[in-house]
Amino acid sequence: MIRDLYNVHTVGPGAGPAPLTPDEEQRARATLFTELGNTIADRGWTRFPAYSPEERRRLVDVARMLSEHWGIAVSVEAEDECAMRLSLAGHAPIA
Repeated sequence: MIRDLYNVHTVGPGAGPAPLTPDEEQRARATLFTELGNTIADRGWTRFPAYSPEERRRLVDVARMLSEHWGIAVSVEAEDECAMRLSLAGHAPIA
């Protein structure tokens, strides 16, 4: 059965999602700190998606927090336009 759609309008590009509140931002960073920190501690590196500049900045801040917490440098680099890689010095992903 085919239905005609009346009074349907396309939605133009919006401003995007609203930024996180300070409380939400703090919880997001704490969760990333724990989850990514555990993975890095186990493997020496991890990969995480980051689609926006805000997500990339958040991961850079989490890497800095992990470095300060452990006293060991945690590097962060963009793998491509959609993912960031956090790692301890000398650790590379196994293909």
